[in-house]
Amino acid sequence: MRILHISQSYPPMVSGAALAVAHLAEGAAAEGHDVTVIAASDREVGYVEETGRIRVCRLPARDNPARVGQRYLLWPQRHIQALVTSPRPDIVHLHEPLLLGLCTVRIMRRLQIPLVVTLHQLPWFVTKYAPSFGGQPLNVEWLVWRYGGWFMRQCEAAIVPLPLVSNLVHHYTGYLPHTISYGIDLKRFRTEVAALTEGAQLRRKYGLPAGKPIILHVGRLDRDKDVDQVIRAAAEAMATTDAILLVVGDGREREALVQLSEALAIGDRAFFTGFVDNDGDLPGLYRLATLFVTASEIETFGIVVLEAMASGCPVVAVNAGAVPHLVLTGYSGFLVPPGDVAAIADRVAWLLAHPEAARRMGQNAAGLSQEYDGARSLERHLDLYRAICGG
Repeated sequence: MRILHISQSYPPMVSGAALAVAHLAEGAAAEGHDVTVIAASDREVGYVEETGRIRVCRLPARDNPARVGQRYLLWPQRHIQALVTSPRPDIVHLHEPLLLGLCTVRIMRRLQIPLVVTLHQLPWFVTKYAPSFGGQPLNVEWLVWRYGGWFMRQCEAAIVPLPLVSNLVHHYTGYLPHTISYGIDLKRFRTEVAALTEGAQLRRKYGLPAGKPIILHVGRLDRDKDVDQVIRAAAEAMATTDAILLVVGDGREREALVQLSEALAIGDRAFFTGFVDNDGDLPGLYRLATLFVTASEIETFGIVVLEAMASGCPVVAVNAGAVPHLVLTGYSGFLVPPGDVAAIADRVAWLLAHPEAARRMGQNAAGLSQEYDGARSLERHLDLYRAICGG
């Protein structure tokens, strides 16, 4: 098949959608399919690069004011039109249903090219950035759900990563999407260390004190991820233990979060690494951690949660979004009410005080993660493409 992916981001730009698109593109190419990816350029100008059966067309884009290191496409109709006429794809997989999505739908309907869309975000993501009126954020959630229902019906199929998300979408829109997990690379994210000295080497590299338990958070440091709650909860839990906090990732809120850790008197025990590559130290940092914590309420899948689980970390997370489908309270970690910093702190402190139970939960988490093998995810996507294209 000739497969075209259209996405705002693609590595080296980092997001959950970018990683999912890269996994699908690389996997399909490895199976002999011809893959083109259209994405925002990570440079000032557009360019094309080809690696094996993958052609990546990076279009001129604008800086994204909401995310560090991200750029976005506004209405690249002329570019997309040119790229889908020669060679013509058998199927187009869209990963952005907003303006880029509208532009794409318009073209594909005119050319009668089958279109699939994956919903990487739900309306709660948009409401985090909704403008305020009279001191109150505008309630745009209902409007986004209405639009999402209409948009999915313009495509041959819509995909979400978990049954829980599928049920939510069906409840709010009346449309039942396909459920196909993104999947992760279980050969990369695993409990077995790459080398006996892995932990000591990583502690030296990132300036982490030897032997101290590690509270780990991985992800974008932006407002919608509620990382400030992680910092506050960690500070409470660290008051009675010698644990340290390791925050991996970058974003608009990074400096504010560093300042918050200092204001909470844990500045000398909070370590901010910036972005760490999946192909580099990230798997080892997961394995090094004692536990993983997130306060995000907007996950449609929770790739970092799953990576942490596959690496043997027990997880403390909030009971919101798609994460409850991954984390089983008391078995692979704990779920707490959204926004409840004290509850997050309590569960983090409990895991630190009960290392054997934490290790057991981490082992359970690793076992649960095996259900989300990236190879299985790829085959399910390809099967859907074939069904839509008539075999």
